[in-house]
This record gives sequence, C-alpha cells and structure tokens, in this order.
Amino acid sequence: MSDAELVLRSTRVVTPEGSRPAAVAVADGRITAVLAYDADLPPGARLEDLGDDVLLPGLVDTHVHVNDPGRTHWEGFWTATRAAAAGGITTLVDMPLNSLPPTTTVDHLRTKQRVAADKAHVDVGFWGGALPDNVKDLRPLHDAGVFGFKAFLSPSGVEEFPHLDQERLAHSLAEIAGFGGLLVVHAEDPHHLDAAPRRGGPRYADFLASRPRGAEDSAIAALIDQARRLDARVHVLHLSSGDALPLIAAARAEGVRITVETCPHYLTLTAEEVPDGASEFKCCPPIRESANQDLLWQALADGTIDCVVTDHSPSTADLKTDDFATAWGGISGLQLSLAAVWTEARRRGHGLEDVVRWMSTRTAALVGLDHKGAIEAGRDADFAVLAPDDTFTVDPAALQHRNRVTAYAGRTLYGVVRSTWLRGERIAADGEFTAPKGRLLTRTP
Repeated sequence: MSDAELVLRSTRVVTPEGSRPAAVAVADGRITAVLAYDADLPPGARLEDLGDDVLLPGLVDTHVHVNDPGRTHWEGFWTATRAAAAGGITTLVDMPLNSLPPTTTVDHLRTKQRVAADKAHVDVGFWGGALPDNVKDLRPLHDAGVFGFKAFLSPSGVEEFPHLDQERLAHSLAEIAGFGGLLVVHAEDPHHLDAAPRRGGPRYADFLASRPRGAEDSAIAALIDQARRLDARVHVLHLSSGDALPLIAAARAEGVRITVETCPHYLTLTAEEVPDGASEFKCCPPIRESANQDLLWQALADGTIDCVVTDHSPSTADLKTDDFATAWGGISGLQLSLAAVWTEARRRGHGLEDVVRWMSTRTAALVGLDHKGAIEAGRDADFAVLAPDDTFTVDPAALQHRNRVTAYAGRTLYGVVRSTWLRGERIAADGEFTAPKGRLLTRTP
C-alpha cells in the first residue's frame, strides 16, 4: 500500500470473496490493495472512513437509452449520467436507437461520441445497431470499439431502426460470429404479436394480452437455433417471460453461447398492481404477473438469468398518455435501480453480494470490461457507498432524469446511496455533483 493516495475503510466491503471489514487502497484511479480493516495507513494517504455504510463496486448498466443527439428532450448524456451517478452506477453502455442518428455506422458512432465527450458524469460505452441493410457496417463498428450489436426481431417503435426477419438475422449473426462479436436481441416474435388481441384504451389487462409470453418464447427459441447453427454468441435483452427459462437453460447446457438479462421493473413491479391508464408502467415486453415474477427471481438465484440492467428508456411526459396502445413504451430507472432491486432482493432473502453479482460483476463481464465490476486489486476504483437499511420514498421531483416520469413514484425503497466514486474521485454525494469526469469506453480488442 506504499503508493496509496486514498484509503476507503468500511466495516462492510463487498469483495469477490464476500463481505468483510476492509481498507481499500487507491492510487492513480485503480485499486492497489484490499487490506485488513485496521491496516496501517501509508504516509500521506487520505482516509475516508465510511463507518458501517457498505462499500460496493460501482454498478455497470449495459442497457441504457440516452437518446442523445436527436431526442435530447427525452434524455441526454448530461442528465442520464447524473442520474446514473446518483444511483451508484459508474459505467453505462448506450443503446444505438432513439438517438438521431442511430449508432449504425462508424460516422454515426463518432457523432454520438462527440456529443457525449464533455457531458458524461460516469464512464460511457456504446452498442452498435444491426439493421436489415447495414451488414457491411458491422465489422467497421466492431473495429471502432462498440461492445456488440443490438437487433430487434419485432418492430422497434422508431422508423429509423427496423427489425430483422429470420433471414436477415441469419446474415447479421453470421457476420458478427465471423469476427467474434456479440449480438444482443430484443426477442419478441412479430407473428405472435400480430395474432394477439389488440385493443386501445386505458386497461392494462388489454395491453398485457397484446404482448403475450409466447411472443418472447418463440423468438428466443428461434434465436437459440440460429446461435447453435452458427456457434454465435447471443444475449437476450430484458427477459420478462418465465416460460422461456427452460429453453434457455437447456440451450446453455448443450453449449449454446447464450446469456440473459432481466430488469428491475420485472423483478419489483407486477401486472396486478398497475392502475388502468398508468402508462408510466408501459414497457415492451411488459410487466407480467406476480407468479411470473417468482420464476424470474428463481432463475436469478440458480444462474439461468445472468444479470440485471435498467433498460432505461425515457420519453417526454406528453408521450405517456392514458392509452396503453399508443403511449410510449419505456421505464426510466437509472437513479432507482439499485434501491429497487435491493428492496425486493432483501425481502426474498438475497444479500448485497448477490445484487453486486447481478448488477456489476456480470454486466462488466458481459461486455469485457475486466477492469470494472469488483473491489479487488487492479480494478478501477469505482464505488458506490450505500446505507442498505435506510429507506426513502420516491419523489419524482428529486430525480435527475430529464423527464421525471417514474413507475416507482411514492414507493418506499431500501438503500440510500451516500456517494459515488469514479476512479478514486467522489463524483456525487448528497445531491451534489462534480463537473463531468466520465470517460468514453471502447471494447478491448
């Protein structure tokens, strides 16, 4: 610890070996050692004694729609990354759609990077997009450092990002597999969606019926078949259907390279509690019934689901009308994701070690950020300081999101983020933020 500039000490530090009292030494933005709680401080090192607050690795959220540029009035890098920092997230990976232009060529990636460069309060990476007509652009985007490619198997909701049918999925996936890339997929079968009953209006039950579990299950089965045939690496985004879990487990057991995420809203909100007309709860795939939610938690516990990410997908308030058929689908969750998941996890008997595994370690591993996601020597000194037994009631006015529409309004949650640290510097504490210190990340070759 002779080169340490900073030591953070807590009676509860979540490390890969478990939680324990420890002193974490930091120099040049990296963790240099994790030592005994009562270790002597090196000369000149500054001590931050956190008492009984828990020191976690900063969360890594690999599914965020920032929408900047082009739809910055929905969300922008400045507001999204402040919300992330307020919630203990120190790294996010931005999805390629809902911004204009979408991240589907290298030129479009450079545009987005220029916009983000001086606005990022946390570290930011980027996904590329796989469209029906951009197979030629996939390798150049990979070489330019995107972390993988997003595709839809059903309409995305925005005209500039069309979905892939099975033939074009095969073409894109073959190209991506050829250079060892990752395809992340919104998996709903458009034929199942077209056959589902469609009624406009405010009834949540009607909206839920329009996005049946079978649409997810069918799309995931087809994706598994393609991944098996091509020996490709694929990732299922925002899984909501518990019925798909046996398919995924069986595919993985036979060697198919498939990983899966779910989201805080699927784990903490249920269809039974969604009021009619409350489209702040609308997302695709939808929030499903409580019995289905139990299956998702079981799959997290047994490892069938790898990780938890927000799918932060904001819009302006006027697009959240009381008609579920036409309202924008998306839930804003960056600032509240840690507290929401921790509140339900503790109720179900899980510990903070589990939450860290789902929301930091495995998300970092998904995109190859080996220097993120854990408190151990050699990793970035990215931390969240959490008071896990303290509660707060969600007040939309206190959110950093550009549009303060939230499905969590009025809910009491456990877990107050006291401060957030990026490479050994405190970037957020008690509602105050430093100037942006985030870096733009690229995939490590």
